[in-house]
Amino acid sequence: MIQFFHWYSEGDGKLWQEAEKQAEYLAELGITSVWFPPAYKGANGGYSTGYDTYDLYDLGEFDQKGTTPTKYGTKDQYLKAIKALKKNNIQIIVDIVLGHKGGGDELETFKVVKVDENNREKVISDVFEIQSYTKFTFEGRGKKYSDFEWNFTCFSGTDYAEGMDKHIYKIQSEYGNDWEEMIDDEKGNYDYLMFNDVEHRNPHVREELNYWAKWYFEQTDFDGVRLDALKHISFDFYKEWITLLRSNSGKNIFAVGEYWAPGYLNLLQRYIDVTEGCMSLFDSSLQNSFHNASKEGSSYDLSKIFDGSLTQADPLHSVSLVDNHDTQPLQDLEAPVEEWFKPIAYALILLRKDGYPCVFYPDLFGAHYVDKDKEGNDQEIFLNKIDGIEELLKARKDHAYGEERDYFEDANCIGWTRDGDDEHSGCAVVLSNKDAYEKPMEMGEKYIGKTFYDLLGRSEEKVTIDEKGWGNFPAPAGNVSVWIAE
Repeated sequence: MIQFFHWYSEGDGKLWQEAEKQAEYLAELGITSVWFPPAYKGANGGYSTGYDTYDLYDLGEFDQKGTTPTKYGTKDQYLKAIKALKKNNIQIIVDIVLGHKGGGDELETFKVVKVDENNREKVISDVFEIQSYTKFTFEGRGKKYSDFEWNFTCFSGTDYAEGMDKHIYKIQSEYGNDWEEMIDDEKGNYDYLMFNDVEHRNPHVREELNYWAKWYFEQTDFDGVRLDALKHISFDFYKEWITLLRSNSGKNIFAVGEYWAPGYLNLLQRYIDVTEGCMSLFDSSLQNSFHNASKEGSSYDLSKIFDGSLTQADPLHSVSLVDNHDTQPLQDLEAPVEEWFKPIAYALILLRKDGYPCVFYPDLFGAHYVDKDKEGNDQEIFLNKIDGIEELLKARKDHAYGEERDYFEDANCIGWTRDGDDEHSGCAVVLSNKDAYEKPMEMGEKYIGKTFYDLLGRSEEKVTIDEKGWGNFPAPAGNVSVWIAE
């Protein structure tokens, strides 16, 4: 999979056109699915990344929030990009943001209580009335596609009150004066994230969101969904939503959720359990290990790199990644993997049998942007295309098959071999976070007498497999080599 965007993707309405243009190239690299950003109109119009959802039905078709196209282009361009990718046998994964809505059209008056921001279960006021932008009429779209109008009964909380300080206000309604049930007690209850928090206990809301999912599928024929901010949304809702989507579409829609809990494998496993395995999750624990390993350098024990990861504990439900739009520099969850370590990290997710690897757009194409740091100062960021990324992707496509033999006995140099299958020759992968090494590893009897070379060009040596099927494979200092037969 490739995440075909980042937080600072150019706001020039051309992302869909770029995806269409890159379709053949992605297929050549072995990319089999593309994860697109939220394609619907956000509260910030043409500047919106899409995560501040305004109108789910506006895919760049209506003049709303000051623009017809979204940040990424028009609906027609979006559909053309999808068609081009599917022509190249690449599946489409759409980003689904159903936890909140922003940019309401009209003020409404309703009752709330204030809650403690660090413990949302703690009420710190009496019931009182506020006015907030919780009515959504979508004047630019009218009632095309859906006549559903959102109002304050569709939300459980908000952070805006006309004429008052920004705070978290728990809406008092017939659907519950408490928050929806979550699987963890972070911040007391982390149901509320931002803007107007969607009330999934409202049956009219659930019906509308189920209807919209069917409509969206009929518009785009997507193959999978990426579900945003799971720790802030009722797990019961998404279990129902995915089941109905699969039933209504007649397709076994792939689903991967974002439950970001670095270092808390137990929470990822609990979420998979309560949703009865209906979706995969991004392996935030493994990403955090990559971040730490890149910071600690040679003091990090590579033999334990997969410890505590979802990829190790439950590979069938793991989507592994090196970085994403939330971890990139200057974002709230900033935890980037240092550039020197990225070839190692990508080898660890691309060339092993476990997990469903996801490549990040800047790592394949590069990126440049400016934003403010935590002190409010402008900071210019350059993200370079990762050295050897194309070769690593092609190595997965052509060589990462068959039995896997691990050699994880050293803290600074680990490796593994894949012995291939009837259609693909295998490979040997060896990496180091310290000095250059030479690691003996078994390739198997069918490779006896074969000569191997480093596909990444880190080493000019050749390795000949001995009469027992073994070879001594060099590992470059602070890097990775991928050895394949000539």
